[in-house]
Amino acid sequence: MSQTQSELKLLTFDEFIEWYPENSEVRYELHDGVIVEMPKPKGGHSDLAGFLIEELLIAIREMGKRGIWTIPKESIIKPYRDKSGYEPDIIVLNQETIDTETRWKKESVIHNASSVKLIVEVVSTNWQDDYYDKLRDYEAMGIPEYWIVDYAALGGRIFIGSPKVPTIFVCELIDDEYQMTPFRGTNLIVSPTFRQFNLTAQQIFDSVM
Repeated sequence: MSQTQSELKLLTFDEFIEWYPENSEVRYELHDGVIVEMPKPKGGHSDLAGFLIEELLIAIREMGKRGIWTIPKESIIKPYRDKSGYEPDIIVLNQETIDTETRWKKESVIHNASSVKLIVEVVSTNWQDDYYDKLRDYEAMGIPEYWIVDYAALGGRIFIGSPKVPTIFVCELIDDEYQMTPFRGTNLIVSPTFRQFNLTAQQIFDSVM
């Protein structure tokens, strides 16, 4: 991960949105006031994210939510802290409540948990962001479900064990805190939101070419 501006200049979320280059081919996030250029996804990362999007769209149709729950190409999450902003790998939005998002149509900004059914982050070399910062902020926002997909077993041993094993964490918000359930190998993914999702962790990992 590389910084793109001086550490001495800390931006607010609004300043970050104003700065964000239009039609940028590079993804940026704001971490504690510092603009961060996100690592370019490798082929495996992109294969897995694309596979998950396809499977989630199938589940959405099977649940009768087509056109109601949608997966946008781009979005920026504004947590409660004013100096951070994230662009999830996958976000499932609820179009029934999207009208509460006053900045959605013009800026693709989401700030209400009621607009979100699921956020998925596919772990890259900056794994601490997914396991610590984003988990903390999504939890504080009240995002009901958050997946951490660590297909390359990059996370800390405190999370994925020793030896490190590819793991998917389904984080469900219960009493304002995330309950993290790990899934590995032939474990069938259990999602409180997507009950029709019928894949094992290994089937998801096998999507990486």
